[in-house]
Amino acid sequence: MRKSAIDIWVGIFVAIGLLAALFLALKVGNMNAVSFAPTYKISARFDNIGGLKPRAPVKSAGVVVGRIANISFDDKTYQATVVMTIEEAYKFPADSAAKILTSGLLGEQYIGLEAGGSDDLLANGGKITQTQSAIVLENLISQFLYNKAADSGQDKGAAK
Repeated sequence: MRKSAIDIWVGIFVAIGLLAALFLALKVGNMNAVSFAPTYKISARFDNIGGLKPRAPVKSAGVVVGRIANISFDDKTYQATVVMTIEEAYKFPADSAAKILTSGLLGEQYIGLEAGGSDDLLANGGKITQTQSAIVLENLISQFLYNKAADSGQDKGAAK
């Protein structure tokens, strides 16, 4: 009798461990936000998408309104095309803008939608033309260092 009680507790502990591992796998894979609500697709073009990945959230005013369905590269315009699925409960004006933002300093990237003022709404297959690409931290650092080096070169020239 004593041995079977230990076996049951070990089984419960293993089951909890497997559920925790499954939860973490879904969280890391961004699969925990599966929605069965009806959606429509819109697209936007960006010069640089940084570390944006499929299934990343699309947010407006901090609320998740959709997910990224697909990311592709257009070899004619040399831009990335991002296709987003937006829940039909959320309608956006045709002149809305899309930005690639980062949650936190080194967090995940997502698309932020800013509603425009048009009376026409984005429909299935609609395109957002006003976009702002991702800010790449390495580019900002190199630009800062280049400007500092240029400033220090001018200071030495002015001192002579």
